[in-house]
Amino acid sequence: MAVVRGRSVTSRAMPVVALNGINLSYQVEGDGDLVVLVMGTGSPGRVWHAHQVPALRKAGFRVATVDNRGIPPTDECASGMVIEDLVGDVAALISELGGRAHVVGTSMGARVTQELALARPDLVSKAVMLATAGRNDAVQNALSQGERALHDQGITLPPRYYAAVNAVLNLSPATLRDQVGVRDWLDVFEYTGSAVSKGVRAQMEMNEFDNRLAAYRAISVPCLVVGFADDRVLPPHLAREVADAIPGARYEEVADAGHFGFLEQPAAVNRLLVDFLKG
Repeated sequence: MAVVRGRSVTSRAMPVVALNGINLSYQVEGDGDLVVLVMGTGSPGRVWHAHQVPALRKAGFRVATVDNRGIPPTDECASGMVIEDLVGDVAALISELGGRAHVVGTSMGARVTQELALARPDLVSKAVMLATAGRNDAVQNALSQGERALHDQGITLPPRYYAAVNAVLNLSPATLRDQVGVRDWLDVFEYTGSAVSKGVRAQMEMNEFDNRLAAYRAISVPCLVVGFADDRVLPPHLAREVADAIPGARYEEVADAGHFGFLEQPAAVNRLLVDFLKG
């Protein structure tokens, strides 16, 4: 999956605590019921601060963001990790912060969220999964294998070309038509570049996984699954499958949104989050 490191997001000092056998970096803001936000592959927790943290705080929630293992200052765990490790990290953080929370994740973070809801329903009040999947298909596998091969073979793509590919993969055609706004996105992607750290490379190994849809029939907490209509990385039919598998889950789809739909269409996404979590 592609990496986004935030757009005009101010860096904040975050506490680092020993949890679940690693040093975990997180930040908490606001008061009220706790919401934990879990980011996708290669991205720090501060990405949520552009849009979702302010909206949730305004709605009266206490909001925690976390740098997943692999993302400094959390331990990089470059020797490897599995999804259960990240599930354990979030579970330990929730326990550290008071013992029960709403959990919201996107992409890889959505998989962490749905696995946490399955394994630890005692810690999850409600779960929201954005741009998720319960299985891989041939295109997603090929894309994941190609990303890992570029890193393993020491190939760095020309920055502007990498930016263009990242934009096409992760953004909606509606965003790409905005010739002013899309230049900002290209600048962000070009600055990020195609080289990845050892920790992010370890995260990438989790992008291929077994079909979990049958297991999700045992999830008992209230769930909202959000697909992004123009998502090429994890197409919305994969998110709908997750919603169909979870008893009583609600499915919503956001138009004019690619894989980074929570950044492209924040008003629509935030409205869904607040309505579901407060309802």
